[in-house]
Amino acid sequence: MQRLIFGVFILCFFGPTLTAQKYSNEFLSIGLGARAQAMGGAMVAHVDDASSSFWNPAGLQGIETDLQVGLLHAEWFGGIGKYDYAGFGMPIKGQNKYLGFSFIRFGIDGIPNTLSLYEDDGSINYNNVTEFSAADYAFIFNYAQKFGKLAVGASPKVVRRVVGPFASSWGFGVDLGAQYQYSKNWAFGAQIKDITTTFNAWQFSFTEEEKQTLGLTGNEIPIQSFEITKPQIILGAAYKKTFNLPTPEGKKARSIGLLAELDMVATTDGQRNTLISASPFSIDPALGLELNYNRIAYLRMGLNNFQRFENFSGEKELTLQPNFGLGFRISRFYIDYALANLSASAGGLRSHIISIKLDIDYDYIKQAIQKEI
Repeated sequence: MQRLIFGVFILCFFGPTLTAQKYSNEFLSIGLGARAQAMGGAMVAHVDDASSSFWNPAGLQGIETDLQVGLLHAEWFGGIGKYDYAGFGMPIKGQNKYLGFSFIRFGIDGIPNTLSLYEDDGSINYNNVTEFSAADYAFIFNYAQKFGKLAVGASPKVVRRVVGPFASSWGFGVDLGAQYQYSKNWAFGAQIKDITTTFNAWQFSFTEEEKQTLGLTGNEIPIQSFEITKPQIILGAAYKKTFNLPTPEGKKARSIGLLAELDMVATTDGQRNTLISASPFSIDPALGLELNYNRIAYLRMGLNNFQRFENFSGEKELTLQPNFGLGFRISRFYIDYALANLSASAGGLRSHIISIKLDIDYDYIKQAIQKEI
């Protein structure tokens, strides 16, 4: 029986890897930052921080300090699945050039391997149960350059996927992006993800006993496999405006800021369940809204994952995913929170997502040290 259970796990985990390439490297569709999650992922035109390596590599041009560091942590299903990010972005002084790097991990840890639960005499030995992890890693490098109102960028990336001792893969690809500041209020952005087509080459290493388990469950024994992630095109427009509030004499100026963005995400890997569903292109919108008070407190909301489902009456219904979030800035430190669905399904469970961001100014640090001395 334990062999069958183990075989079912192998089938469920490797099945999509071996046969379905439409959702290859899907963990790279989750997105970085609680701010972005709260705004439904509508970021391509206005993103301006270290997370640009994911949303639009050209967005690094918005970093105005010597260094910016970002961190994120989110969990799925009561902590079973964990999603983590760490990254940085920085300008090259004296030039309109920028560098960045992002590290992403999405994994499930502590998966029990019960293959050896039973001894040869049929007795159960829990000491034989071991644990393994199934994890996806991405190493995203980022370069951007600014030419007046136009900024362009590229993000070469390396993808590493590991399933315990059973299988692993390496993948390579490149994202390209651009942002154009049309006016004080309007900005436009574009990104082509996986423009080179990202390839993942899988290798498998099963023992003879594990191969026997796969045979008992009616599965083919995998030897080698390739995944292909086809390009995705994202176009976006953002509107930004600041409204000054009446300020009593002698008080600091007060304002309310408005930011709204609409993105159109086009996939090229065949028909998907999106708002505009066709083959080979499917298109899905993402809408984000952000209000801020004095750039200190932020309220965010977004809509994405427009999908059609058939109800009990056999009629098609349109569903969408609402997202919400808050943010606070204390000097150069930002903390953001979002309540959003990390999966690509509008009906999935929601997760609590927290991310932080820190702007580092070297001159400010030097002055602070000198005052202490």
